[in-house]
Amino acid sequence: MLEKFVQILLVEDNPDDVELTLHAFQKHHLANRVHVVRDGAEALEFLFRTSAYKDRRTEDSPQLVLLDLKLPKVDGLEVLRRMKADPRNRMIPVVMLTSSREDRDITESYRLGVNSYIVKPVNFEQFTEAVRQLGLYWLLMNEPPPIPREPR
Repeated sequence: MLEKFVQILLVEDNPDDVELTLHAFQKHHLANRVHVVRDGAEALEFLFRTSAYKDRRTEDSPQLVLLDLKLPKVDGLEVLRRMKADPRNRMIPVVMLTSSREDRDITESYRLGVNSYIVKPVNFEQFTEAVRQLGLYWLLMNEPPPIPREPR
């Protein structure tokens, strides 16, 4: 039997937040693989398997997307909008992990289908703990839907 790999797509343009998130997942042994993209355009290429990701297998789809709101090229809301509009990606849980506390961002994220909205703590320990709890819930406790297989 093949080992099931936990796949996470981290969409984050801040290198410090990327490093903290990866550190928290490693420290708590929460994910086998975290794929990092630095802007919304690259996130869409990854999710829709285009450009550099055209050969990515459907089975390697993320089981969780951690999505920043304020991204270069394509913002997080547009990434979310396109994800949830597509049958191949709409069932993937998305957690908005952002510094924005603005009501309009929160409301629009939920309207577009985000599964959770978390404001990044500024403090290192609080940030690490938030990522740990995220991982525990979404990767260990939550039962995700099966990834649909594409016809060959």
